[in-house]
Amino acid sequence: MTHASPATLPGLQHRTDVINGRPLHHVLAGTDGSPVLLVHGFPETWWVFHRLIPLLAASHRVVAVDLPGFGDSGREEGEFTSTAVAEDLHGLVQALGLGPVHVLGQDIAGDTVFRLAASHPEDVLSLTAVETTLGGFGLEALGDVSRGGAWHVGVLASPGAAEFVFTGREREYLAELWYPRMTKVEGAVTEEDLDELLRTYAAPDAWRGCFGLYSSGLTEGAELQALAAGGTFRAPVLAVDAMSAPYTGLTMQAVSNQVTTAVLDGVGHHVALEAPDRLAALMLPFIEGVERGRAVA
Repeated sequence: MTHASPATLPGLQHRTDVINGRPLHHVLAGTDGSPVLLVHGFPETWWVFHRLIPLLAASHRVVAVDLPGFGDSGREEGEFTSTAVAEDLHGLVQALGLGPVHVLGQDIAGDTVFRLAASHPEDVLSLTAVETTLGGFGLEALGDVSRGGAWHVGVLASPGAAEFVFTGREREYLAELWYPRMTKVEGAVTEEDLDELLRTYAAPDAWRGCFGLYSSGLTEGAELQALAAGGTFRAPVLAVDAMSAPYTGLTMQAVSNQVTTAVLDGVGHHVALEAPDRLAALMLPFIEGVERGRAVA
């Protein structure tokens, strides 16, 4: 049974700001330290970070966002491409007076957070890339089922296909197919987690955000290659791989010469849910090192 009210954590503030004309839901935690912006992938919302947030908020201000078309953010008709969503994140950073921030982006959010860092380098102190790749640097292969790609990429990138395939079957897909196959840490995805994700993935127009990011991801490779070659992406990168190793590391090394790589053995695709302690243990010293380097410079 799904619940109608958003799940939350003690001491967490929920907030919705209108950014570029549409509501963007996000949660805030922590009062001190440099800001960290957490950006989810699929099939996720901000909630996948609920175990990671307290670990980071002890020493940082943390913002976890529901991307446009996901979670409790607006699903009204509009553009949900990585270009548009990156501008929404830029607007959120400005609206909250956060900048610059340390950004974590995972899965299909890769193109979006890369665009944010390359188009608005003043917004981004560092990028932690988790289980992700980029258009033009490997993402297209995920949609090629003849060469081992994933069928869901084509479904999510095709107009109306996700609604046809998943409507009325959301729980079966997440609970019986997706998470059992895409996680390795037993018990990492609880009934509470599923209920919270299904609360929004079973809502009307729940697939618009997915379609926007997946469809743009399969067509913007040349544009992202040009953006990478332009030299505006200057943020130090922590590339965290788990079951997809070594793709995140290889992707980030193709667009940056400031990459620290890590592989979490025994962990599936949903790192923040499965191994929040290990992820925080990578992020916190990386962030500290970036800030130390900026202070010296």
